[in-house]
Amino acid sequence: MIHSEKRGESPRMKEKMEKAARLRSHENGLSHVLSLVLQELSLFYKRDVNGVGVLYDLLRSPWLQALLKVYECLHQYIKKRPVPLTPQARALNHEVVELLRGSQQSPEVRELRRLLRGPHFKALLSAHDTVAQKDYEPILPPLPDNIPENEEAMRIVCLVKNKQPLGATIKRHELTGDITVARVIHGGLADRSGLLYAGDKLVEVNGVPVEGLEPEQVIHILALSQGTIMFKLIPVSDRPVSNQTTLYVRAMADYWPLQDPAIPCADAGLPFKKGDILQIVDQNDALWWQARKVSDLSACAGLIPSNHLLKRKQREFWWSQPFQPHPCLKSTILSTVEEEDDMQIDEKCVETEELKEAGFRRSMRLCRRKARNSHLPCYARCPSGCYSAVAAPYEEVVRYQRHPGDRNRLIVLVGPSGVGVNELRRRLIGVNPHHFQSAVPHTTRAQKSYEENGREYHYVSKDTFENLVYGHRMLEYGEYKGNLYGTSIDAVRTVLDEGKICIVDLEPQSIQLARSHELKPYIIFIKPSSVSCMRQSRKNARMITDYYVNMKFKEEDLQEMEESAKKMETQFGQFFDQVIVNDNLQEACMQLLCAVRRAQDEPQWVPATWICSDNQP
Repeated sequence: MIHSEKRGESPRMKEKMEKAARLRSHENGLSHVLSLVLQELSLFYKRDVNGVGVLYDLLRSPWLQALLKVYECLHQYIKKRPVPLTPQARALNHEVVELLRGSQQSPEVRELRRLLRGPHFKALLSAHDTVAQKDYEPILPPLPDNIPENEEAMRIVCLVKNKQPLGATIKRHELTGDITVARVIHGGLADRSGLLYAGDKLVEVNGVPVEGLEPEQVIHILALSQGTIMFKLIPVSDRPVSNQTTLYVRAMADYWPLQDPAIPCADAGLPFKKGDILQIVDQNDALWWQARKVSDLSACAGLIPSNHLLKRKQREFWWSQPFQPHPCLKSTILSTVEEEDDMQIDEKCVETEELKEAGFRRSMRLCRRKARNSHLPCYARCPSGCYSAVAAPYEEVVRYQRHPGDRNRLIVLVGPSGVGVNELRRRLIGVNPHHFQSAVPHTTRAQKSYEENGREYHYVSKDTFENLVYGHRMLEYGEYKGNLYGTSIDAVRTVLDEGKICIVDLEPQSIQLARSHELKPYIIFIKPSSVSCMRQSRKNARMITDYYVNMKFKEEDLQEMEESAKKMETQFGQFFDQVIVNDNLQEACMQLLCAVRRAQDEPQWVPATWICSDNQP
């Protein structure tokens, strides 16, 4: 029965739909068509045929009917091609405000006057007048009529100057003496116009022939130009085609273009500091790349020395070495910066504060002291097992977001002795010992009666310890009273495999070994405040000396802490993901807790090798 009814009703419904389509006009638009459809669907709605009620309720919804009415109104205005009633709306607004000032000041008048005088309303009217008067289009000069017939290959390019630079450099050809476009800066005016290309030969600039002129004289002509710049040029025969992919790198050193005598155009250079993330947008030039900072991607790109050029220029004064390798490694390609005595072989001692809780491990932090010599072998003196090399000027990075199912990232705390690194680590673990934990260190000393293997330490033989060192499985290690102490990568992995966040504090020389795709460390530098602030904050604080006696901080201790922090930032600052100033211990602990959470939950820039290693079969 339902099937026969549908067969009998369909022709009539089809006829009415076709009739509705023919009635589209100013009076009978989409709203009228919708009403006819609703009338037809109402028959099926009452009988609840095949869920027609859902369609019926949708078509009669108020929001759909209102949307159709808006569409019809807009369609009517499109046919009329509306024009502004006045191109001087802002002047009219000013006139109305003056008239309201002299009228009776009723509450309505005062409110209207306040609205008309509002900055947002004035800005809206100003934008209206700009569009109405069509003064946003630049007035280009007419093309010259006396173009010789033999200059068909020439092209005339007009660019409108604004507050941004032109974004192109010029040079004189060594053989012909012609002035040519040397390079077009990515994101600049010339690049966005798509009219200038590297290799184009300039013939005239604003009607002035450039033949025989020096590049500086052409630049002077451009500087004096107002409004529009007109180039007459011979286009390059083979326009360069760039098919490069965007590359992101971390700067491993500072660079100042104004101090670089080799840069082609210092004004086009991009200064950056170590640790800055750069977006490389052009590598066509083997010596000079084009890049911009990720923190300001809307800016025009700038010139930076290529990776090859920086390696070649490491001895120049404008190249700051990223970090000094350990003294047991000597290289002839390092910067000729004098090594200070304090940065040579340092005596190491182990802090011996006894803590029984399983979550609070003794710090394996190796403290810097003033000794100049040591009886330790090379593998015990070099925290990374002589694992060091001259860093590349740039490190390729990618955006990394840890998935909930992945292991947590290792948290590495770095800072000078006395700044409170160990105390911050202990406080962070104390916030949630079941979530934060330190790695259990290894030692070759004998186990005491009250100790448990794997709780205070992993007690191993000297041969086992040395095998871990030679296998680069120790993040940091040292010797004290004939016994070896150290934190292994395996101990860190054990904590991470349990789903916890591992917190370790290391000397900066150990950062290189910790930076691996296996651990993906997030490195936080704990920085001391100024000496004057430290005098107040550490007035009653105690420090552990070589003789393990609690003593107050002396003035020379504060000075040494500040100098040591500066050296760490100078040599290893490019590896720091975040810097926290420990001015107030409680506030620094809260900042540390927030930083640890961001490291696990928010996207971060990490070395590309970490992700590539994860994706390898």
